[in-house]
Amino acid sequence: MRDDICMREEEVREFLRQNSNAILVSNGRRGFPHAVAMCYELDEDGSLRFHTYGRSQKVRNIERDPRVTLLVESGSAYDELRGVMLEGTAEISKDLDATVATMLATLAELAEGSGETPPDVAGMPEAVKQQMAGKRVLVRVRPRRVVSWDHGKLPKGKAFAGLPG
Repeated sequence: MRDDICMREEEVREFLRQNSNAILVSNGRRGFPHAVAMCYELDEDGSLRFHTYGRSQKVRNIERDPRVTLLVESGSAYDELRGVMLEGTAEISKDLDATVATMLATLAELAEGSGETPPDVAGMPEAVKQQMAGKRVLVRVRPRRVVSWDHGKLPKGKAFAGLPG
């Protein structure tokens, strides 16, 4: 049954393009998973990137152990559940221009989703960039393993087959 609900590689990419929020799970210093919601951008190579404060707990966790998991999911009814889980290695960059570019792409997507006008940044002065992103870093997650599911692929009436009750 597992093979029946896996998404093909192109379906995974389309699903990740259609969504922009993920749960990032890093390894906390006390041995417990640290899970937070993040807006992300999908790169052509399949990496996901996001910006965050450089002194945040997630960044400290990644500096200590770069292994992370990202979960992107959708649906409410069982036969609507779709998701992608990426296990990968996170890389932290302090490149100001790359961080600003990711921030602006994320803001543009959020504005588009809400019907607002995205910020106009043509010719943005360096001081404004520094103010926007000076305390932030760019995190890129390069997937090592991808797991996906699409319960909509299950034959109708088979969603709960094999479950007791």
